[in-house]
Amino acid sequence: MSSTRPFSGNYWALILGASSGFGAATAIELAGRGMSIFGVHFDRAATMPNVERIVNQIKVTGSKVLFFNINASDTAKRAETLEAIQKELSSTPDATIRVLLHSLAFGTLKSYIGKKPDDIISKAQMDMTLDVMAHSLVYWTQDVIMRGLMKRGGRIFAMTSSGGQTVLPFYGAVSAAKAALESHIRQLAMELGPHGVTANSILAGVTDTPALRKIPGAQKMLEIAKAKNPQTRSTTPEDVAKAIALLCQDEAYFISGNVIGVDGGETVVNYVGQKSAAEFE
Repeated sequence: MSSTRPFSGNYWALILGASSGFGAATAIELAGRGMSIFGVHFDRAATMPNVERIVNQIKVTGSKVLFFNINASDTAKRAETLEAIQKELSSTPDATIRVLLHSLAFGTLKSYIGKKPDDIISKAQMDMTLDVMAHSLVYWTQDVIMRGLMKRGGRIFAMTSSGGQTVLPFYGAVSAAKAALESHIRQLAMELGPHGVTANSILAGVTDTPALRKIPGAQKMLEIAKAKNPQTRSTTPEDVAKAIALLCQDEAYFISGNVIGVDGGETVVNYVGQKSAAEFE
């Protein structure tokens, strides 16, 4: 977390998926830089202590924080949450949503082809995965813009992955969602450009998050990523949060419509066995 606070307290970040992984790290990082935080998450009692820990970390920075425990793909809940957000912003002159981060990871990991219906992904599961992990970005953005909650200088980010261009066992629906998410970002970059709002996809390296751990073979993926990464370690949520904070600066106003890699060079390396820094000394 930065020791400086370059952002006005009237700037808010709306983080979809704020209770873990990239969303949590970005909420904490931006709060440490002076931004207030609206966090949207979907947690049951068992994981609420972690949510409370994140909220407390944000409060320690001195920034304001409001978390909403809802299903982000529920139309009615989205409207209720944005009503509450609009009310909070209206209480402070010039308050605005500076950042909208889509970091929702809730989908079905199942094969497309199998011997029995129970072995393969259903239409409902496919629709849910695409709706939560891709289409919900569009609906939240539409409502934020139509309500006038984001002004010129706004930033929209969506967390994609290499799965948007590659395949893994059981990952088909999520891969399709990531590809759709990147397409949505490109469309938003075009349509929001005249409003002075940018939109970019953030492609992190393989990162140890709760979402990754649900993928079969996740540990092996982490081992390979670390072994081939030029910086001799795997990506962390904090690496990604710092990159997003950098892109929130005023100077990044002309960066839009891109898939921006934050991986220490992992993606461009096709072999395993990168030397450690100590071996070069």
